[in-house]
Parts: sequence; C-alpha cells; structure tokens
Amino acid sequence: MSATQRYKTILLLGLPIIGGMLSQSILNLVDAVMVGSLGDRALAGVGAGSYANFVAVSLILGLSSGVQAMVARRRGQGRVDEMARPVNWGLAISLFFALPLSLLYLSFSDQIIALVTDDLATQEIGQRYFDYRTMAMLAVGINLSFRGWWNGTKRPGTYLATLIAIHLLNVIISYALIFGHFGLPAMGAPGAGLGTAIALYLGGTLNAVLVWRDARPHGFLRYQRGPASIGRLLGLCIPHSLQQFFFAGGICTLFWIIGQLGTQQQAIAHVLINLALFLILPGVGFGIASTSLVSHSLGERKTEEACQWGWDTIKTALGTIILLSLPMWLAPDLVLGLFIHQPDVLAEARLPLQITALAICVDTAAIVLTQSLLGAGANRSVLYISTASQWAFYLPLAWLMGPHLGFGLLGIWLVQLIHRALSSVIFSYVWSKRRWAEIAV
Repeated sequence: MSATQRYKTILLLGLPIIGGMLSQSILNLVDAVMVGSLGDRALAGVGAGSYANFVAVSLILGLSSGVQAMVARRRGQGRVDEMARPVNWGLAISLFFALPLSLLYLSFSDQIIALVTDDLATQEIGQRYFDYRTMAMLAVGINLSFRGWWNGTKRPGTYLATLIAIHLLNVIISYALIFGHFGLPAMGAPGAGLGTAIALYLGGTLNAVLVWRDARPHGFLRYQRGPASIGRLLGLCIPHSLQQFFFAGGICTLFWIIGQLGTQQQAIAHVLINLALFLILPGVGFGIASTSLVSHSLGERKTEEACQWGWDTIKTALGTIILLSLPMWLAPDLVLGLFIHQPDVLAEARLPLQITALAICVDTAAIVLTQSLLGAGANRSVLYISTASQWAFYLPLAWLMGPHLGFGLLGIWLVQLIHRALSSVIFSYVWSKRRWAEIAV
C-alpha cells in the first residue's frame, strides 16, 4: 500500500471518529457557555461535578478499546462468526459492574465532591450535577460497548450518526432544564447533568437497535461457551480502565490544586481544560482509528505494517491539531470571550490558553500511540507510563509551582507543557522497540 493510500485510509476511518469526539467536546463547550452565564460558581460547580464524574466512569472506559481491539483482531483473523462476542461480554460487564458502582457513588456523592472543591456553594451545585451524571453510568457502558463494535468493524460513521443524535437531544433537553423552557422546571447548572443523562439513555436505545440489526449474524446476544473470551476482554479492559481512573483522578487532583488559588481560577481552569479536550480529541480519534488498523494488521501477522500505521497516524493527527489550535494562538481573547466575561479574568486566562495550544501539539505522539498500543494489547505499558508520569511528575510539580511557590495558573500550565513533551518522547521510544507485536489478543 502506498503512502497516499495509507493516509487516505487513516482519514476515511479517523474523520468519522473525530466527528463524534469533537461533537462531544463541542457539547461540553456549549454546556460551559450556557452555564457560564450563571456565574463563576455555577461554572466551577459543573467543573467539579464533571471531573468527579470522569473519575466515576473511568473504571468502565476501557470497555470501548477492549471490545474494539478484539473485534478488529477477529476480523483480521477471518473469524467473522465470533466478531460480536466481545460486544456481548462488554454489555454484561456494563450491567453487573457499572450499575452497582453508580449506586455506590450516589451514596457518597457529597463526600466525593468535597474532595474536589472547598467552596460550599460550589459543592452544592457540583453534587447535584454529579448525581445526575452518575445515574447514566450504565448507559455510558452500553454505548462504549457499541462504539467498540462500530470502530472495530471499520464503520465509525454509523456510531457518529447516533452520537450526533444524542448530542442534539442533549443540547435541547439541557437548555430547557437549565433555564426552564418548554414547561420544564428551571434547574440551573444541575439541569445540564440531567439533560446529559436522559440523552445518553435515549442514545443507548437507538444504538442497541442498530447493532441488533447489524451484528446478529456475527454472534450478537447469542450465548456461546468460552469463558476465556471474557477473561481476555477483562485483561484488556482493566489496565486501560485503571489508566483512565488514575488519569481522571489526576484531573480532579489538579482541579483541587487550582482550587487552592481560588474559585475564579477553578472557573478559568474548567474552560481551559475543555478547550484542551477540544484539541486532544482529534488526536484521540485518529488514535482510535489506528487501534483498529494496528490490531487488524497484527491479526494478519504484518508487524511492519502495524508499526507504520502508528507513525503515519501521528503525522496526520499533528496537522489537524495545529490547524485547530490556530485560533487559540492568534485570537485567544475571542475564544475565551465566549465563556469569560470579566476583563481581569480573561487577562489571567490568555497566556495559559496559548500554552495549552502548544502543549497539545507536542503531545500528539503520546495521544496517538496510547491508542495504537491499546490496539496491540499493550494496555499495561500504557497504564504504567501514563500513571507514573502524571502522579510522580506532573501533579507534584503543579502543586509546587502553583500554590506553593506562587506562580499561579501560569506556572501550572508551564509544567503541563513539559510533561506532555516528555510523554511523547517516552511513548515514541516504546513504539519503536516493537515489543508490543508479541502480545496475544
């Protein structure tokens, strides 16, 4: 396959995934715009609730990559009658793990939010938002399993269509619940959490119908013996979920560190983190595309081809991220003005936003290769590298530079730039060694 064909394949597979992921990021930004009009505490409260929810759902986030890797590997091996079996196990794990876990989180939601922010008014908003989002954990697990099917069979466009429907419903329902339109009560910021929960369950129902029609010939919802299958899926899901758990916990810890600077700084950080996600997600989307491409090539025993998919995906992702980051470099006030309306707050956020844009660009290799390694089954390597770099390097230095030495948000964001650059170097080295090619999935 020529280089042009390879880039075309990456774009055709990656762009629908990116569309879905960007739609999620845009939805979060729209929520921030709507809630931002209610004031700093509302924005900080939704930030606290959303980051706590990220920790809550992180323990099931490995479902998508695990299901996708197994579906793609069986497709590459020609085992088409078994392709949907990982989806079955993903749904079972969602039901018997996500549902009880959500009930546990709801029982301790006030204590959980208190760990993220010290401000009592922010805690009240954050707890209500967190409760509503946590109620949708089962729906998140279901949708992640279905996403693994569509991406693993190289048809992310179908998942994108359902995701757009979910997001449109989310915007309409959340807007109505926040401000009290269409005969619904005005719930303020927590209404955004309830709107998201309702939209996720509606989307899960739509996805279930589509997968039922498509995957029945491939073993969907058909019982077959073989406990090794769920064991292998758990072997892929658990390390990735733990990595996401520690990453999400790190985001919450960072939000707490910033909270030591003040509620205003937490509100700024919530905006900056959401804008950073807007830049990161295209890289993650291309990386998810490489998950299928790498796993499929390894299923065909083409190690050299699998390795090249990783490098080519990095180049494609970097060009996209640089393009999307230009407004943040060239017109930061225009971007920030959508969320922040006080001149002094906007001035404090300006340089950290520009640093964010640069940091995501240098982080591209780490973003892509994290997903490529998941496609190869190297989930433990991703867990160890990501967790160690975040908890042993970034968070201690963020606390030292921010609250302790008094460099504020600017100091924290400069440490983030260094952390992301080092992560790309480390993941590039691991990818080049090719030890991941020997892992069975």
